[in-house]
Amino acid sequence: MKLSVLFKRIQHAVIQMPELEEEMEIRGITCNSQKAEEDSLFVCIQGNRTDGHDYIEEACNLGASCILIEKLVSGGRMLKFPENVAVVLVKDTREALAGISRIWFGSPADKLKVIGVTGTKGKSTVAVMIREMLESLGQKCGLIGTIEAIIGDKSIPANNTTPESYTIQKYFAEMVEAGCECVVMEVSSQGLKLDRTAGIPFEIGIFTNLGEDHIGPNEHKDFDEYKYCKSLL
Repeated sequence: MKLSVLFKRIQHAVIQMPELEEEMEIRGITCNSQKAEEDSLFVCIQGNRTDGHDYIEEACNLGASCILIEKLVSGGRMLKFPENVAVVLVKDTREALAGISRIWFGSPADKLKVIGVTGTKGKSTVAVMIREMLESLGQKCGLIGTIEAIIGDKSIPANNTTPESYTIQKYFAEMVEAGCECVVMEVSSQGLKLDRTAGIPFEIGIFTNLGEDHIGPNEHKDFDEYKYCKSLL
């Protein structure tokens, strides 16, 4: 896909662009530097333990041709880039990744009825029940949850309650391909806070309850932030 198409609806600034006879073609997207490939876009994500901006060199060595950043200084030093790679700056790389992933997979959520379930307790149970009810009514329905993602007859074990935005859009695209009409997904407060669900057109939002869980250094700084993130659905 052409680089300009990916960023058509994303507010951005081009920091560096190599001189090419033809417009740059992107053949893959990743936020894991170890999975960067030839002509891929590497998205630098700031995590709790690591910062993708520190792995730009590794991604470039593996063939990444474009780097998406949200800052020019990391760890007190100016970032450096090989001359043959494009560098694009955005306000928030997580939010941009959600938008870019949606475009990459052809906006698959627009072809589905998306039901989101949030709350401290009961998300998995409610999501599974809704899927079973819809399936019993003859509506093919996908699932994204804490335990697994279900796409047609395929089950994929889950690593996070709400996966990264790229993975969500990939699952949506596979669900459309599998003939799904609906998808029900668990929407965690972390997923909302980290823009993993940004831009998803939820048809229905379901709230179960709110308890004093998930408060801590690597999740939410206090109950008010936790409550606010839940409200984003």
